[in-house]
Parts: sequence; structure tokens; C-alpha cells
Amino acid sequence: MIKHDEFGPEKVLEVYDVETGMHGFLVIDNTALGPGKGGIRMTPSVTAEEVFRLARTMTWKNALAELPFGGAKSGIVADPKKITKGEKKKIIEAFARAIKPLCPSQYIAAPDVNTGEEEMRWFVEANGSWQAATGKPANLCYEEDKCGIPHELGSTGYGVACSTEVAAKHAGIDLKNATVAIEGFGNVGSFAAKYLQEAGAKIIAVSDSKGTIYNEKGLDFLKLCEVKKTSGSVVNYKPGEVKPQKDIFSLPVDILIPAALSDSINSTNIKEVKAKIIVEAANIAITEEAEDFLRERNVTVVPDFVANAGGVISSYAEYKGLKHEEMFELVKSKIVRNTKIVLEECDKKKICAHKVALDIAKERVKKAMGK
Repeated sequence: MIKHDEFGPEKVLEVYDVETGMHGFLVIDNTALGPGKGGIRMTPSVTAEEVFRLARTMTWKNALAELPFGGAKSGIVADPKKITKGEKKKIIEAFARAIKPLCPSQYIAAPDVNTGEEEMRWFVEANGSWQAATGKPANLCYEEDKCGIPHELGSTGYGVACSTEVAAKHAGIDLKNATVAIEGFGNVGSFAAKYLQEAGAKIIAVSDSKGTIYNEKGLDFLKLCEVKKTSGSVVNYKPGEVKPQKDIFSLPVDILIPAALSDSINSTNIKEVKAKIIVEAANIAITEEAEDFLRERNVTVVPDFVANAGGVISSYAEYKGLKHEEMFELVKSKIVRNTKIVLEECDKKKICAHKVALDIAKERVKKAMGK
């Protein structure tokens, strides 16, 4: 059940296409700061309620990052593993046509779970507007100097790494000697691993849908990528101990980065968490009850819409026609600034970081709404 409040949602759409079997949702939560911005996820279990929760997160994320975007999100009910590339293309195109009247005036799409730069190309071509989506391929240009900035460049993971560096310093942990576990080795988790390893951190565990690979002496990022690419799972990395997927949350590490699905840290596993810092790379990775518990144990938590805003900041850079290098500079400056503000306020007010960040974002949205 989607509950409306003073912030939204403004629109909830459910669309179908008989020919392709497309069944999708679009939730435009709040457009006080600008058109709703949020990605398109494609999973067999996505629901309107899930899309709404994510759209609301985008409202706060864009406000906290001080971007001229509102919050929105969309989802398509389909299993990419059970359809062909051609079928997927037709479904994306059908969805783009179905919501065309709202793009880009009220909604600007982007990649999310199981969608990437190629899907964004399909989307804008079917929609008819170059600005209907961001995260497009670098070779797809509106003008000679205004081209796509694909999320495959790793903007979200880079932002997570920047946020993690700030959190480590705040918690008095030397990142060069810190141990890190990352749940998920997709676009976000893999790039977070890359940039953190380059900063000197030791990645000792990574998980994917097949399980967890653990080596207390450290995992090599480039080798992990190769193993994942050739074998389909990080668990085939050697040397390392293969553990169940759920064990990623209970390992003795300094920093834990959930970078997969929502609610992965919850009442069933929260007491097993040993990390001193948790950086939410995935949206809504920690339940509210679990975060309260972590706060009581003095665990430093960086909320999702603070840490993983790199993707939407990258989207803004693309929207404005900036270059790739300028995008990375913008991501770093905004993520570092906001992480510092939130963690300092968290200590000052003695409340969880999520509430601090939420209060800041709400005030900005309320001001834009004239409240």
C-alpha cells in the first residue's frame, strides 16, 4: 500500500503493452526542485510499492546533493535471464513509448538494476527525446560536445568510495590498513572495490548471487573482475574460502558495504554484524530498526542517499553537458561535503545518520514547496 503524505507521490502509473508483454510502473514522487529523476529497474518481483520507496529515496537524494531534480523511479516486471536481448529491447521501447508524455518534463530516466547504457539508448530513441534519460553511451551525442555519460564509468561506486574515505577518517580508522567486505559485485560494488583498493584499503570479502569469497590476506580487484567475467561468479576466485552469501554480513571487518538489494541488513542478521562502519551503496540496504540498533552499538552508518548519490550527480553532469573528468570532480566534491556534514551532525545531535540526512533533505524540499 502506497501512503501519500505532504511530499507525494504526485503520480503513480501502471502501464501495459499487450504485444510485448511489458508491464511497468512509474512513480513521480515530488517535483518541487525539478523533474523527477530516477532509474529504471527490471526484475521479476518489482512492485509499485517498491518503486515508490525508491522514488522517495530519490527525492531525498537529489535534495541532499543540491541538484535541480525531484524524486522518481520506475520498474519493469521482467526477468532478464529468461528473455532474449531482442525481447528486452522491445519491452524497454514499449515502456518508453508508454510514458513519453511525461519525459523529460516530469521524469528523466536512468539505469538501475538490470539496465545500463544500452537500455538507455533504446529508451531515448523510442521516447524521442535525448534528455529523456541519462546514463547513455558515450558515443551517443546530442551535439558534438554533449554526449552520454554511462554509469558503466563507475560514478556511483566512485562516490561510495569517496564517502567511505570520509567515514573512515571520521571514525578514526586508517583506510590504508582497513579491511572491507562488499555485498554485491555489480556496477556499484565492483567500482567501490576498485577505488577503495586504489586508496589502500584491503578488500577481504566480496559476494554475489552464488555466494561469498573470503581471503583475510586480501582479494585482487582485477583478478576478481576476470574471474567474475569468465566463470560467472566471484566464488571461483582463488585463493579464497567460499562461504554462503549471507555470511558477508558477519565477517570481522572494519568496513561493510551492502551494494546489492534493499533491506539486506535487518532484524535477522543485525546482531551478527561486526563492522565498525557501514556505507549503504544499495538503496534502502538497512532497515530502520536495524539502523537504530547499529547506532546504539556506535557503528558509523552512511545512509544510501548520501553515499550512493554519485550516479545521480553523474546524471546531472550529463544533463548539463559536462565532460567525464568534470563529472568525477563534481561527484567527489558533493559526496565528500555531504558525508562530512551528515556525520558531524549525527555526532552533535546523537541521532542516527539517516535521520540527520533526512531532516536536511526535507527542509530543502519544503522550502522549494513554499512550506
